[in-house]
Amino acid sequence: MGRRVPRPGRRRSSRPPTGSATSGAPTPRTRRRPTASPGTTRRWPSTRWVRTGRTSSEVAVHADTGEIRVPRMLGVFAAGRILNPLTARSQFLGGMVWGLSMALHEEGVVDPARGHVVNHDLAGYHVAANADVGDIDAEWVDEDDPHVNPVGAKGIGEIGIVGVAAAVANAAHHATGVRVRSLPITLEHFLGA
Repeated sequence: MGRRVPRPGRRRSSRPPTGSATSGAPTPRTRRRPTASPGTTRRWPSTRWVRTGRTSSEVAVHADTGEIRVPRMLGVFAAGRILNPLTARSQFLGGMVWGLSMALHEEGVVDPARGHVVNHDLAGYHVAANADVGDIDAEWVDEDDPHVNPVGAKGIGEIGIVGVAAAVANAAHHATGVRVRSLPITLEHFLGA
């Protein structure tokens, strides 16, 4: 017989993959794997892939029209060692703008009769831009985590977008007293209140 070829998508080894990919669920704190001598185990170091962030926003809702404006946003993030501060700041700000777009503009409309998405093209897709926020700033906490990888860096791809919609909805609630529990947050939510 020929040699066994592993099926695609499966690893032959029981060891976790090497590298710094951060997709998926966080890995457990410790793992054990057998060493060469039977009856002994080697303890792997703690691995933490957790990135955290906090976003605050100031929201103004017009009393007569229900129009929502976000004059100021601030995001503070802890994402390991920042290797390129200029790129990291741009990544955080871009994520925050996309989060604002999710909170105020993005909506998927489904045809109830057929179950198809009606607005599946870019013709009616409104995206927030940097000009939609008067003052936007991103800061980060210098964090040294040598257990992640030798450099101590973590991925910051989408961390800026995570808490923005909740921050805008909570700020709108504090401004108007109306709790909005669906996105996008539109003027219809505030006109009847």
